[in-house]
Amino acid sequence: MEKIFNNKVAIVTGGSFGIGRAAAKAFAERGAKVVIADCIEDRETLDQINQSGGEAIFVKCDVSKAADVKMMIEKTISSFNRLDFAFNNAGIEGIQGTTTDCTDENWERTLGVNLKGIWLCMKYEIPYMLKQKSGAIVNCASIAGLVGFPGLPAYVASKHGVVGLTKTAALEFAKQNIRVNAVCPGVIKTPMIDRFTGKDKAAEKQFVAMEPIGRMGEPEEVAEVVVWLCSDNASFVTGDAMAVDGGWIAQ
Repeated sequence: MEKIFNNKVAIVTGGSFGIGRAAAKAFAERGAKVVIADCIEDRETLDQINQSGGEAIFVKCDVSKAADVKMMIEKTISSFNRLDFAFNNAGIEGIQGTTTDCTDENWERTLGVNLKGIWLCMKYEIPYMLKQKSGAIVNCASIAGLVGFPGLPAYVASKHGVVGLTKTAALEFAKQNIRVNAVCPGVIKTPMIDRFTGKDKAAEKQFVAMEPIGRMGEPEEVAEVVVWLCSDNASFVTGDAMAVDGGWIAQ
């Protein structure tokens, strides 16, 4: 694979599993040094990258906490002396229930990770990109950031917020050579979907039946869009919320 990201540095939050793991590996395969950030200490992504000849470090980080995010960025700069790309991917689904059943705790935690966490990441990432006069950020929203889903009020609100925040930051820094986009995955075969379905085959079939393409997506399919959005091939793309959903929202 062509090393289009040689001498570049990428942060991937929520990098221990699922889409985050696939994106971290995709950046590394293209030559980037990767900072894998997650609140769960799991070395599998790190080991896979380093054992395949890439270069990566792990930073434990709860993106809902400003001190953790600030430390993550400082560790990135002290280790690699630059920051070119960020995939702000960390997120949780929260607890299922109607709008009236949603608890204060569920609302605050879900928005704290999914929306405040993305804001905090950009708050601390962008100043370093401004110093370099370049950078590309991809925030992980969801098709739930484009349409409603009953039973997930906090999650849907947080992901709609990510789309709006992405567009705002993109406009703010467009003339300073910093691009900000979002990906909006559909039903992707990840641990989050396993939690939704309980790995029940009938429940999985229901999700698949709602996908026009006739299957769940793979984490690598989202990762490919992420690295494309960070590449020079997407140099005229900013402020977009790109659905990677097998046609879900086209219905």
